[in-house]
Amino acid sequence: MQAILDATASQGEPIQELLVTHGKVPTLVEELVSVEMWKQKVFPVLCRLEDFKPQNTFPIYMVLHHEASIINLLETVFFHKEVCESAEETVLDLVDYCHRKLTLLVARNGHGSPDVEKESHYSNPMQELQKQAEMMEFEITLKALSVLRYITDCVDSLALSTLSRMLSTHNLPCLLVELLEHSPWRRREGGKLQQFEGGRWQTVAPSEQQKLSKLDGQVWIALYNLLLSPEAQARYCLTSFAKGQLLKLRAFLTDTLLDQLPNLADLQAFLAHLALAETQTPKKDLVLEQIPEIWQRLEQENKGKWRAIAKHQLRHMFSPSEQDLRLQARRWAETYRLDVLEAVAPERPHCAYCSAEASKRCSRCQNEWYCCRECQVKHWEKHGKVCARAAQDGRAK
Repeated sequence: MQAILDATASQGEPIQELLVTHGKVPTLVEELVSVEMWKQKVFPVLCRLEDFKPQNTFPIYMVLHHEASIINLLETVFFHKEVCESAEETVLDLVDYCHRKLTLLVARNGHGSPDVEKESHYSNPMQELQKQAEMMEFEITLKALSVLRYITDCVDSLALSTLSRMLSTHNLPCLLVELLEHSPWRRREGGKLQQFEGGRWQTVAPSEQQKLSKLDGQVWIALYNLLLSPEAQARYCLTSFAKGQLLKLRAFLTDTLLDQLPNLADLQAFLAHLALAETQTPKKDLVLEQIPEIWQRLEQENKGKWRAIAKHQLRHMFSPSEQDLRLQARRWAETYRLDVLEAVAPERPHCAYCSAEASKRCSRCQNEWYCCRECQVKHWEKHGKVCARAAQDGRAK
């Protein structure tokens, strides 16, 4: 939270300096990969256990949220080149992590994007938790895109093994072209164009639809870095498949886009040259290179133990006594203070009834915002039951 506040206020960024000085970036990357593996291997087992009916799912939610916290922090500090360099060998693991996330984002195209604002009713708390994890995963993936773009900013100082993994192993330029084609952060709802920004779907006014979004900009900058830097050009094999994929970009390079990102004129010239160039055949040279270790090591250490891990965590971590839960809730409340969270929020809250900028919060549940008392009264028929349930959960915590 402090890192985001510092970045927002354009002040000095002591958090970033401390992470580099104390060599903590590799620790964050390992934590990130660890919780990603937990979500894939252990969390589904917990959800299937018939004897697991927790009275409170907040401890599990905090584990799920841990991944979002780390990727959010990395997105904030990786803007600085020295942070990327301080990741050392774990930058390979981070590249693999980003590739896994973006591949899933492309794969989910056509299945719709989760609606973070739609209220639903679930038969049990674990089903609700699974839905929250799905919605959180979408936001995490978009953060991973930004982190990957910041890594490409350092392409001139990356180790050859990292560059080779991005260009040869994962073929990231072609994956980024797929992302531009499908733009999963954009959708049409009720005939209106919506864009995912600031943690929610927002309707884009017709006059703003040609404006380059932040996420589109991240993809274009990453493509520029990977295709036009001398280091990358020396390593990237332009096969017939890669050539076909990259030439799709010409359709997107309109005058309006070039006005907003003038540097893309160099990319346009590169594509014009590529259209006339001969394709290359993949090289079969024997190459010794470094490979990412964290995912493979964790998988080998815990292979065949996932169910046992889930049952151990069920007994010792996710079934706390009422006293332990109160202590945890007090620590979380002290850490995630409302005044700090509101300062970190990308924009002012909006009224749940009329969508105007809001300054008053529901005094009972503290979740919903209103611009005036009249709107709160009109919205109470819809909000009342949810409010009562939220207030009851708050007392339980």
